[in-house]
Amino acid sequence: MDEDSVLIKLTRDQALVLSDWLYEVMMRSDKLDAIVPDRAVWSGIYAISGPLETTLPEVFMPDYIGRVDAARQRLLDAMGDGETE
Repeated sequence: MDEDSVLIKLTRDQALVLSDWLYEVMMRSDKLDAIVPDRAVWSGIYAISGPLETTLPEVFMPDYIGRVDAARQRLLDAMGDGETE
């Protein structure tokens, strides 16, 4: 097994939105099977989701949903509308 690590850097907004999405597809539905049928990929998904949950205090805050919504909107605003000119 390859023991070299890969460092991934995310903004706090990216991490929060990604953590929320991972939680939804992994824990609150059976969507992970449909989205990612290759179970070998799950290893990487689990490796990302665990640290996100444990390093984001927002996950445990009473206004969590509002924080995720605000982060999502900031990311969408930064990305633009997606239309090319």
